[in-house]
Amino acid sequence: MSFIIRPGDEKDIPGMFKLVKELAEFERAPEAVVNTEQMLREDGFGKHSIYKVFIAEEVATGDVIGMALYYTAYSTWKGKILYLDDLIVTGQFRKFGIGKRLLNEVIKEAELRGVNQMRWQVLEWNEPAIKMYEKLGVTFDAEWIDCKMSKEQIVNYVTSLHQTF
Repeated sequence: MSFIIRPGDEKDIPGMFKLVKELAEFERAPEAVVNTEQMLREDGFGKHSIYKVFIAEEVATGDVIGMALYYTAYSTWKGKILYLDDLIVTGQFRKFGIGKRLLNEVIKEAELRGVNQMRWQVLEWNEPAIKMYEKLGVTFDAEWIDCKMSKEQIVNYVTSLHQTF
């Protein structure tokens, strides 16, 4: 099996979306995916793109077998940071070093961009990923708690703001 790592482009969207759905199944939350191929296309390759992606492509078939999707964020304390949103390798191609090669490309991109920090998340039960990150010498931060609001929660909150005036 031979693969290449390269920057992603618009033609990769169907393969990327397939990986997103596979990851949602792996993380036991397939119903949580609200993204679409069209949203991925617009948000990554449209007029106001907000993310970049590295693709792992199987040479023999041209299939997308992995991806690392990232974007630049900003911290008032750290300045420019690179946030790795997802690192995904399709099930049958795990344990061939593809994930590490994708991560290597993102880390090199972080250095090239001159960011002061890189951040990402890993589920506490994802032992293979945790072991890979440990080998890289990353810091696992138990001090911070992730906070999030769904679209529905945002709409409900904003609606409640309007009702108080």
